[in-house]
Amino acid sequence: MSSIRVLVGTKKGAFVLTADGQRQSWKVSGPHFAGWEIYHLKGSPVDPNRIFASQSSGWFGQIIQRSDDGGLTWSPTGSRPEDLVGPDGMPKGEGNKFAYEGEVGTHLWYDGTQHPWEFKRIWHVEPSLTDPDTVFAGAEDAALFKSTDAGRSWKELPGLRSVKSHLWQPGAGGMGLHTIILDPTDPKRIYVAISAAGAFRTDDGGNTWRPINKGLKSLYELPDPDTDVGHCVHHIAMSPQRPGVLFMQKHWDIMRSDNSGDLWSEVSGNLPSDFGFPIEVHAHEPETIYVVPIKSDSEHYPPDGKLRVYRSRMGGQEWEPLTRGLPQQDCYVNVLRDAMAVDSMDPCGVYFGTTGGQVYCSADGGDTWNAIVRDLPAVLSVEVQTLKS
Repeated sequence: MSSIRVLVGTKKGAFVLTADGQRQSWKVSGPHFAGWEIYHLKGSPVDPNRIFASQSSGWFGQIIQRSDDGGLTWSPTGSRPEDLVGPDGMPKGEGNKFAYEGEVGTHLWYDGTQHPWEFKRIWHVEPSLTDPDTVFAGAEDAALFKSTDAGRSWKELPGLRSVKSHLWQPGAGGMGLHTIILDPTDPKRIYVAISAAGAFRTDDGGNTWRPINKGLKSLYELPDPDTDVGHCVHHIAMSPQRPGVLFMQKHWDIMRSDNSGDLWSEVSGNLPSDFGFPIEVHAHEPETIYVVPIKSDSEHYPPDGKLRVYRSRMGGQEWEPLTRGLPQQDCYVNVLRDAMAVDSMDPCGVYFGTTGGQVYCSADGGDTWNAIVRDLPAVLSVEVQTLKS
């Protein structure tokens, strides 16, 4: 029988939640890296024991941690812990090295001033679909890095920043590359999304890129409807059943593309608000998608204080609120862009974490919800591994 591993990154450490295929009784391991911000952690789809984690601190910088035993033990991308970490658990010496390549130049911020490129943190790690030693990382300031030695060394794919990067600007949380999608049918095709630059695609493994933002509207930030960069994309999701179909949660608007991002159309339908951060696609139903609306770009909490996941079974044309088991009064949490995920079980499980420290699970595709755990630090990311017996 299959089992489930839920990987949770928080403001003060990482947690690993495990259950059998019934997804009813959960064991909690953590906090790992207690006190550190864990922006994202994700397991390899090739090696179920391998997990990568983005560990960040304003004092000690950025480290990519790796586990080769399902999260029981960790080391900075496979190096000996005694070489890189002192007895107090704090880093000593240098860990992972990330460096921007080529002509760095400057980028233009929304206030019209120019700033040099600066490496601040890793927002997202994305292991390869075919090679356990290959992993991608999305950085702030926005850049895409790749490792082919299980995270020991990293090289930038600099072609991305040649696509009008002088016009990119930071969103409210920074100018981060927060979404990386690998096409399961074409190993050379990769999608990324950046706040606030937009969505981009490569068809040659990362050498060259082009913006895929046609159809997006950003009337307040970008009055020119033909602008191809500068859009504030919050998250993108792909159906594994139909890789050419993409769904996007934008800074206002739910969008859909049926041609690999070449053209987008709005599918916000009857949502109470089309502002939010996460968006996910059902593992087996490519027309079933999930979002968590919040009130506005200045009021980051659910409309009317009611925590509701919305599901569309029509690709975004019609939406229904999913509330059973979720708080329906006095709830003012947020769900961040990487804090929602689905498993590959049947029925499909849906998971999300909140800034209030709750992690919820629905083992029936969203019909009913249960809190796996409460009172964690603010949740930054949620990822799921379905483990075969």
